[in-house]
Amino acid sequence: MNEMKAKVLKATDRVTLNALDLKITSANVSFQEQKLTAKDIQFNADQETACFVFDTEIPAGTAKLAVEFSGELNDKMKGFYRSKYFSPTGEERYAGVTQFEATDARRCFPCWDEPAIKATFDISLVVPKNLVALSNMPVVREQPSGETDDSVLVIFDRTPIMSTYLVAVVVGEYDYVEDKSTDGVLVRVYTPVGKREQGRFALDVATKVLPYYKDYFNIAYPLPKMDLIAISDFSAGAMENWGLITYRETFVLVDPENTSLIRKQSIALTVGHEIAHQWFGNLVTMEWWTHLWLNEGYASFVEFLCVDHLFPDYDIWTQFVTDMYTRALEHDCLRNSHPIEVPVGHPSEIDEIFDEISYNKGASVIRMLHHYIGDEDFKRGMNLYLTRHQYSNTKTEDLWNALQEVSSKPVGAVMSTWIQRMGFPVVQVQSSKQLDGNRRLLQIAQSKFCADGCESPEQSLWLIPINISTPSSVNAVSTVLESSKAEITVEGVGEQDWVKINPGTIGYYRTQYPAEMLEQFLPAIKNMTLPPLDRLGLIDDLFALVQAGKSATVDALKVIDAYRNESNYTVWSSISNCLSKLQLLLAHTPAEKQFGQYGVRLYQPVAEKLGWDVKPGESHLDTLLRSLVLGRLVSFGCTKTVAEAKKRFEEHAQNKRVLPADLRSTCYRAVLQNGDLATYDEMLRLYRATDLHEEKDRISRALGSIGNVDILRKVIDFAMSEEVRAQDAVFVIVSVALNPKGRDMAWDYFCEHWQVLLNQYEGGFLLARLIKYLTENFSTEERALEVEKFFREHEFPGTERTVSQSIETIRLNADWMKRDLDAISTYLKQQEQQ
Repeated sequence: MNEMKAKVLKATDRVTLNALDLKITSANVSFQEQKLTAKDIQFNADQETACFVFDTEIPAGTAKLAVEFSGELNDKMKGFYRSKYFSPTGEERYAGVTQFEATDARRCFPCWDEPAIKATFDISLVVPKNLVALSNMPVVREQPSGETDDSVLVIFDRTPIMSTYLVAVVVGEYDYVEDKSTDGVLVRVYTPVGKREQGRFALDVATKVLPYYKDYFNIAYPLPKMDLIAISDFSAGAMENWGLITYRETFVLVDPENTSLIRKQSIALTVGHEIAHQWFGNLVTMEWWTHLWLNEGYASFVEFLCVDHLFPDYDIWTQFVTDMYTRALEHDCLRNSHPIEVPVGHPSEIDEIFDEISYNKGASVIRMLHHYIGDEDFKRGMNLYLTRHQYSNTKTEDLWNALQEVSSKPVGAVMSTWIQRMGFPVVQVQSSKQLDGNRRLLQIAQSKFCADGCESPEQSLWLIPINISTPSSVNAVSTVLESSKAEITVEGVGEQDWVKINPGTIGYYRTQYPAEMLEQFLPAIKNMTLPPLDRLGLIDDLFALVQAGKSATVDALKVIDAYRNESNYTVWSSISNCLSKLQLLLAHTPAEKQFGQYGVRLYQPVAEKLGWDVKPGESHLDTLLRSLVLGRLVSFGCTKTVAEAKKRFEEHAQNKRVLPADLRSTCYRAVLQNGDLATYDEMLRLYRATDLHEEKDRISRALGSIGNVDILRKVIDFAMSEEVRAQDAVFVIVSVALNPKGRDMAWDYFCEHWQVLLNQYEGGFLLARLIKYLTENFSTEERALEVEKFFREHEFPGTERTVSQSIETIRLNADWMKRDLDAISTYLKQQEQQ
């Protein structure tokens, strides 16, 4: 039974609300001592609504609507669903869990399921006595349910005014650890039974994050408690339900023996992200999903602020550039990208904008804005925005207005081009001329950056914050480029000095330098006097220009040569990102083997410096660098690295020496690369022996490295079996598709079994993710046409944009190879002979 109090604005004989997959048996409305029963209930499956029609009009005023209904505890990881887990004795059990974002509260109870229609919620549950029952608010009381002897009625406190997508309920068996934050909030982390200690790290982060945000926003956390809970079956990484944040196990549980450092770091970021939403998203909520970026882009920026505060040794702002910024740029230069703000209507369209643009581009433009107005004004603006709009809904302009008021800078004007327009500019240095008195005159121009290198037909102008650094000044110039061209004089620059546009890689744009300016960077890259973010930004921009046909691949490889002494983890991440894309495209070409040898020569010196074992007092970033570099050497087929990895794996499998969690993926892949059926079976044994979700993930995603197509087919069958959770199966299939040996077979499998996959992941972003990785690494026009034809003939709601982006990417790959393959082959042969 669902009872709703509503305000009737004008007399009506019908009430329409959202309902999906619910069986509604009756509905009545009470007002002014009267009670009407609906004579007809009309469902609209396409609109996901139910309409109650009454004989008499309901007058304006307040009324109470009562609806009798029943629903199904589904297996779709949306709405109110069941999540399978195993008790410590190995028995199969089920928990009941909710996931309502974006539009799935309507699968659990009839409601007005839109973010702007906020309400308070009084939730009560009838549950078996032995189970834990949780919701957004604390329990007020428990009493006999009156239904069975072993069930109890749990009544929760009334919630604040909030949106339906943030309502949450979990029922199951859980342990927990708890603590109080310094500002008095009770924090609990709920874990599977027997794993409470794995909740300690997240608990520690959460108790510190709450007071940090309280100070940052200057607003106290509005609820009396904060629960974080690990859910076995969960399609997203985590969900910010107010007061009851749900997580995939791998995004919240830390096992000191078996959790890698990179995973621990990503857990800290995820906890920071979801807790930021408690203010930004939950207290103040976007008016409609068009403004989703306001929620996600902002939380994706703030998570880095808070992790930097808690873990300064992570150097997390440098990692922001490879994790968020460059991934946004890669996505946003496609013709099939979309503006940050995109009109959406149907639920399947909403699912598709939970993507790199809403999160990563959103976070990147907020970082640019934060830099433009400064931290103090940013903080004050946030407080004004949150205080002014608390418990209500906003549009993007409301945020700009608040930040503009406190900073007195034209925030709205500067930001509108970045939010409302698709894509981003490239700032091109057209000429660089040395003047008297150590001055240099730069002529710069802006235009839209397109992945295919074609000039954009529209005359797009952005308001671009331009900063310039030199060896003697971190901020030699600070201005805003408003026109298509400009002249800038830079002071204090010697003839041989480098001049860097966009220092710190903060502006959301690419930079293109003439050859002689690029040349001037090389000594400073070699001796690492150029700061890490600038070394990273240079190579990333250069590779983007290569893909767009504006620069030659061989020229970029020559610049990479200057990075041989590089010691920074994030810079190597960026280089690896560029090279792995190229490696995937060179597979199945005559240059494949030579590129492997080139990769080994590039990465071996840094690998030898780091060695295999953690050194006393080693930094967080060196540990991350070791697994990155050894992982790349394995992918390049380095015989020495593969042999050492196999040796260490055997000791690990025989329990002689535990393999550090940071090196397991690398060693698993090394063993599997040339493995046979016996190797595959050994890996499955390890998979079945662990009950840590992270370890299962590591093993199952390594299975895609096998070089034998027949065994890879078994890997896909394993992914689709009962042994692998639906949320993880996608990533196992993706690991096969990313292996050049499995690429064609994985696509063929998808074409044959599309209906099964569609039923399993109907309308969710996991399906879009699968389609992206199955298709985007093809590199022939024939494949582009084949993919186009398949999706024209088979409908996959909520993946339309992903499909167009993939087809566009296949054609970009084909052009790149046509343009540069011969020159790359020649260069790699010359390198081999040196």
